[in-house]
Amino acid sequence: MISQSNMKQRIPFILALLLGAIIFAFLIVPVMKTISSGFVSQGKITGYWFYRVVTNPILLAELGNGLMLALATTGVCLLLSVPLAVLRTKYTFRGMGILSILVLVPLILPPFVGAVSMKRLLGQFGVFNLILEHLGLIDISRSLPPDWLGSGFAGVVILQSLHLFPILYLNASAALANVDPAYNQAARNLGASAFRSFFRITLPMIRPGLFAGGTIVFIWAFTDIGTPAIMGYNHLTPVTIFQELANAEINPRTYSLVFIMLSSSVVFYVLGKFLFGRGLTGESTKASVSTDIKKLGLFSALCAWMLFGGVIFLSLLPHIGVLFLGLSDFWVNTILPERYTFKHLSFVIQNPDTLGSILNSLKYAGFSTALDVILGTLAAWLIVRAKIQGKTILDGLCMLPLAVPGMILAAGYVAMTASGTWLESIGPTRNPFIILVIAYAIRRLPFVVRGVSAGLQQIPESMEEAARNLGASTWTTGMRITLPLIAANMIAASVLTFSFAMLEVSDSLILAQTSEYYPITKQIYRLATSTGSPDAVNQAAAMGIYGMGLLGTAMGVASLLLGKRLGMIFRA
Repeated sequence: MISQSNMKQRIPFILALLLGAIIFAFLIVPVMKTISSGFVSQGKITGYWFYRVVTNPILLAELGNGLMLALATTGVCLLLSVPLAVLRTKYTFRGMGILSILVLVPLILPPFVGAVSMKRLLGQFGVFNLILEHLGLIDISRSLPPDWLGSGFAGVVILQSLHLFPILYLNASAALANVDPAYNQAARNLGASAFRSFFRITLPMIRPGLFAGGTIVFIWAFTDIGTPAIMGYNHLTPVTIFQELANAEINPRTYSLVFIMLSSSVVFYVLGKFLFGRGLTGESTKASVSTDIKKLGLFSALCAWMLFGGVIFLSLLPHIGVLFLGLSDFWVNTILPERYTFKHLSFVIQNPDTLGSILNSLKYAGFSTALDVILGTLAAWLIVRAKIQGKTILDGLCMLPLAVPGMILAAGYVAMTASGTWLESIGPTRNPFIILVIAYAIRRLPFVVRGVSAGLQQIPESMEEAARNLGASTWTTGMRITLPLIAANMIAASVLTFSFAMLEVSDSLILAQTSEYYPITKQIYRLATSTGSPDAVNQAAAMGIYGMGLLGTAMGVASLLLGKRLGMIFRA
């Protein structure tokens, strides 16, 4: 017979098994279904379709384009984020707090929405060329102006970089804050310059943080669907997969492509987390003395403002473009719109399709966030507090969604709910409410786990032990002591999870195939690619304005509540 004390000891282990089973059922099983769909044809295991894919020069070229795109995006993000992170953590100057919040603004708009406005700003007959003509630098009447977006590759890199660099900035800032300044001081005492000290001491020590954030950026850029599709850069594997999955039918060739994308993403995740992301020593990132923060003089502060301001301005260009596009009534061959109107914003609220998509997203995001808060908080407690075996495995399972792009997870759900299966009624062409909620929840689970874990790590266990020593049960201790102390972290993680679920792109584009169940991002994509109405693009931009307002508020709240710990949420 099991004693009460033994049962209490087993409960955390049972809960960990239950969590693992949930993640296995809704993440691993769909991925396995995706893999099997690429290697099974007419009920038989075959490598025919995989061989056709890896020997097809067009498909291999698309895969190469995706790798080059992701590498370029990650490289640009590093160049933008590291200098800003150094300024934030090593120096102080007037206005730094405001700049630190503004630099997160690019995260409030999915890049594929910004693509709509960037074509208006940097296209061949866009605003930038009109400004150059106004300054007398080019003459459009004599020759065609330059196309700053090129074949689409450059435009996608620009948009992805301006959207994703804050993720690397947050990780770099957190890593720099943990570097022991004693190492740099010792190097300076031995005659090393500040430049040499940074590259020989600081940079190797923050490498784990850079690779943790860089892995997320790389996989995000590698598997992005919306931005390349809007920019017309269709020679990419994710776009090909999206176009073929749009019919929600099982196709072994498509799933062989998905398997290659999945394998590549997992390899990059493992390399970034376990190989390149390893610290130099177990103590190299634990500060033994307080961080040496210098106050900048007037001229240096102005230079810092120019650097931050320049990057923020560039990153806000897509948002500014969306704002003008959503408010413009007539904008043709002029630098600014000739007339402004609120009719597009009103249309979004009054039209049944656009309003319905917003309400759908509120439902999907609301239910998925509730699931994430419950499962993520439990997982964080088991990982940080519980004394059970296998915590590392549980942590790895909870972080695994970061390595499995939304497109691949969505492909698994398409395969599981295909025509003729017992789950067909909840498939993309029927009522995808359940699979969209589950997909959103699985995708954003790491946000809650990392956010709540950061809060638990800040609370001394002695406070909980004192409550238990005074006779409080584990439940009472959790509700009366632990929960109030981690409330800010839970709220911040919940707000971020809800907001990013509202503007989820990959799952939404693939899993919602019926207009009645479109979420907001699928409706924006439909309007942005529509040729039926001259106002469709403006209406898409108007929906983007509402999205920016929502996610901007969420990022501000989360930044105020979490501070520098916000970077942990975007860490692999």
